Amino acid sequence: MLGKRRQIRIETERLTLRLPQHGDYRPWRALREASADFVKPWEPAWSPDHLSRRAFTNRVYWASRSARAGTALPLFLFRREDRAFLGALTLDHVRRGPAQTGTLGYWIGAPYARQGYMREALEAVVHHAFTRLDLSRLEAACLPENRASRGLLEKCGFKYEGVAQAYLQINGRWRNHVLYANLRLDRRGRAT
Repeated sequence: MLGKRRQIRIETERLTLRLPQHGDYRPWRALREASADFVKPWEPAWSPDHLSRRAFTNRVYWASRSARAGTALPLFLFRREDRAFLGALTLDHVRRGPAQTGTLGYWIGAPYARQGYMREALEAVVHHAFTRLDLSRLEAACLPENRASRGLLEKCGFKYEGVAQAYLQINGRWRNHVLYANLRLDRRGRAT
C-alpha cells in the first residue's frame, strides 16, 4: 500500500524521486515558467493561478494525502549531483482489487529534455510499481503527434493499445490520445 511509504524516495543512478515539499515551490515555479512553451502543447490548459504559491501548496497537500491513501504517487525528479529540479512523474488513479492498475503522467523541463532523465525515472517507477506496490498494469496516454513521449513509453516497455477518442482537453480542445500499457507479466512480445 502506498500509504505506508509516505516518505518514499526512489534513487536511480542520476536521480532522486520523492514527494513534493513546500520548499520546492521556487524551483518548481521557475522551471514551469521557463518551460511553458515546451510543455503547454501537451498539457491541459493551466489555470490562471497555476504558478501561484497557493496552488503549489494545494498540490503538496494533495500529494501527501494521495500517497497516504494509496491512490497516487506524485514524485518530483531531482538530479543527484546538484539537486536540480528536473520535472515530475505521477502514478495516479491507482485501483486495487481485481484491476491492480494505475495511470502514469509526466513532464520534464525544457533544459533537461532528451538527456535520458525521464526514461531513468519512468523505468524506476515502473519497477517500483510492479515490485513494491504489487500493481499488474500501468497505463499512459499521450497525443498522437507527441513522438518524444511515444518513443519514451516504447523504450520503457509500454505497448500501443489503441486510441481514446476525446480523452483529455488540451489547450481547450478535446483531443484524442494514443494509449499505452506496461504489464508486469506481459506475454504480448516486444513493442512494435
